[in-house]
Amino acid sequence: MEARTGYADIAAHYRNRIAAGELKPGDPLPTVNEAAELHQVARNTAVRAYALLKREGLVTTHAGAGTVVANRAGVAPATGAARVDRLKAGGSNYAPGETSTGHEAMLRSCTDPGICRDLEIEPHDEVVIRRRVFRRDGKPVILGISVIHPRALAEVPILLQQGRLDRLWHEIYEERTGRAIHRSPEMHTARHASDDELAALEVPVPEGVDVAVPVLIVRTVWHDENGPIEVWEDIHAPGTWHETKP
Repeated sequence: MEARTGYADIAAHYRNRIAAGELKPGDPLPTVNEAAELHQVARNTAVRAYALLKREGLVTTHAGAGTVVANRAGVAPATGAARVDRLKAGGSNYAPGETSTGHEAMLRSCTDPGICRDLEIEPHDEVVIRRRVFRRDGKPVILGISVIHPRALAEVPILLQQGRLDRLWHEIYEERTGRAIHRSPEMHTARHASDDELAALEVPVPEGVDVAVPVLIVRTVWHDENGPIEVWEDIHAPGTWHETKP
């Protein structure tokens, strides 16, 4: 028996296109009648799908303009995993209205026990660290930190290049080694931010006062056939919302 298209299927279709950056803020969606015809459903089904997208804050309705993609300035941008997925699919690294600053690269000793475990390295082994601050409308919302296994550096020496890379380093690595990079599911936790993280996120802290500021951490680990190769942490600024895939 062939599955019927429901309102949730239609909502998911446009939700995924918005998440992928194919539909940007202000872009129009088909009219309700057009959507019903396109997806071969009753008009009421399309109406219900659009109503769901509107409740989720993904679209809005303007007189004379119909249903358009909303400018979700108050919602935090995508995670590192979603950024890589979009880049591999030919999309943009950035969510609508987003920029990045403070791109830097360094070779450092790894002292974080969790990252050492995830990368399967010994404490104080050297790793490549790349940092950047993602901003929405100029305001820092996420500090993205990539901790990369040193074996990747031999194949992709530009990992230590300062500034933003022009290309996803995973693709360069895969081309040169023939080994595909895959990711594990995202992991979420919360902890108190370090002074360095608060400074990068421009969180004001009274001078001389020890203040515990909780932040959301989203961690993703990437692997190739030889083992883990990168840990990416997204450190979300206090007060921002984190949006996950349905």
